[in-house]
Amino acid sequence: MANEVPPAARRTSLRPLGQLLPYVRRYRLLVIGALVSLVVAAATTLTLPMAIRRMIDHGFSTSDSGFINTYFSMLMALAIVLALASATRYYFVITLGERIVSDLRRDVFAHVTKLSASFFDVNQSGEIVSRLTADATQLKSAVGATASVALRNLILCLGAIGMMVYTSPKLSSLVLAAIPLIVFPLVGFGRSVRRRSREAQDTLAAASAYASEAIAASRTVQAFNGEQAAQARYAGAVENAYDAARGAVKARSVLTAFAITMIFGSVVAVLWFGAQDVLSGTTSPGTLSQFLLYSVFAAGSLGSLSEVWGELSQASGAAERLNELLAEKPEIAAPANPVSLPVPAEGRVVFDNVHFSYPARPDEKSLKGLDFSVRPGETVAIVGPSGAGKSTVFSLLLRFYDPAKGAILIDGVDARETDPDDLRRRMAIVPQDVTIFAASVHDNIAFGTSGASREAVRAAAVAAQADEFISRLSSGYDTHVGERGITLSGGQRQRIAIARAILRNAPILLLDEATSALDAESEVLVQKALDSLMQHRTTLVIAHRLATVLKADRILVMDQGRIIEEGNHASLIRQGGLYAKLARLQFDHGSEDLRVVGS
Repeated sequence: MANEVPPAARRTSLRPLGQLLPYVRRYRLLVIGALVSLVVAAATTLTLPMAIRRMIDHGFSTSDSGFINTYFSMLMALAIVLALASATRYYFVITLGERIVSDLRRDVFAHVTKLSASFFDVNQSGEIVSRLTADATQLKSAVGATASVALRNLILCLGAIGMMVYTSPKLSSLVLAAIPLIVFPLVGFGRSVRRRSREAQDTLAAASAYASEAIAASRTVQAFNGEQAAQARYAGAVENAYDAARGAVKARSVLTAFAITMIFGSVVAVLWFGAQDVLSGTTSPGTLSQFLLYSVFAAGSLGSLSEVWGELSQASGAAERLNELLAEKPEIAAPANPVSLPVPAEGRVVFDNVHFSYPARPDEKSLKGLDFSVRPGETVAIVGPSGAGKSTVFSLLLRFYDPAKGAILIDGVDARETDPDDLRRRMAIVPQDVTIFAASVHDNIAFGTSGASREAVRAAAVAAQADEFISRLSSGYDTHVGERGITLSGGQRQRIAIARAILRNAPILLLDEATSALDAESEVLVQKALDSLMQHRTTLVIAHRLATVLKADRILVMDQGRIIEEGNHASLIRQGGLYAKLARLQFDHGSEDLRVVGS
């Protein structure tokens, strides 16, 4: 990720979990319910040793069966209270965990969708999805069950230590002296567990990213007999994830073994000293039993805390990875006081001495002083060899990036001075690589146009020459088209994209190789749809196939980030420059025939 956390920050214990506090504060009632249930359960548990002491010292010594029956009845009542408190604690904390993680996933996804194109240039989508799924699931366990268990054991531990001091200050001093010997190593081990857990989560995310990429391209993998290569690469990634996870497990195992050894070793030592006091008559058997139970509670709570600490350390690593996403700042954002675009929209576009390099390739200039303007309602085609900068023009128009120098004006307003959302509402794009979502035909056409009616969607499909084939689908407009529209042909996907652009009804239309991958019949239908879409709109067309730009009002010929020729088809042929060369290669005719086509 772009905002990678430095190693020094990673050693900080559970600090990343503190970023969840704003989410916790949203649900105060759930938190209060959980805390009350925790306190009641812990207090009930801590009263049991006192009841047992009185029963041993008084009930057994006087053989008073009525006294014993009363205390057993009391113990049963305490058990019922403990059961109810534990049940309500479980309900509150699990509900709280589910709610917080749902909110966190929603906020992270919403933030990611607002990040600039430069972020996605250097980060894999599969790795981001892994953070939203695996890391969020890890957090859900921590915020729910693990955090409540930790708090319960902390309350029990502190309460038991307090009652131990009350019961026998002498024996308590031995226990308290041993606590630093237990706690400080636990903290050190916890840091190691957290570091190793972070490594395990990073390697698992890398494996998930590759799996997502390979599955999405399954047809390409099979077409090139690449199954074994893909399997080997994924197996290697999974093995790396396993090795990292095993390292985390080893650290947690050592942590648990050390904690149990130290904790219960100290209990045995204290019990030995207490037994000597009973034999000498300075302590009653009931008092020793009470102290022993409290020491077991304290030891058991500390032992559980050692395990919980490891789980919280893992969750802290997950929180850190999600916080990194939330900490990413979009490079493209609305200014503090955005300038409003004029109403009604004109559709005027101006590139004024624009220089630009992609952030991932800062030393390679994609545009070098680009200058051109498009009048409202004009159709301008942009042609040139691959790498000339044609697609970069569209990326800058949509403000996926900002120019390093110069300005882009939409209806007289600098694109950097207005809200990107308002800017993009003025544009509709039909891309070469059409994005179709795993949803219904209706939802795909209506994407980006909130509240679009059924009639408006169908009207857009009719204008896009798509209604006929949609009506033949099994459920018409309600037909689900599969991931990336896999059940549709290239021409059908293209016409759905055109219908989406028609429904958007934006004053500026961007056509990026909209017919380049189509057969002749589909191209005729799509071209009809495009002709309808282009009416009364400012249109910029990127095309390698020059046959698609013959109707343009003007043609801009780009090469190496600059416009080197400008005119209509006939005038550019007469110039005999780069355009004439490209045309000659594509049409495979003499220049005289090309002049006839353009006349």
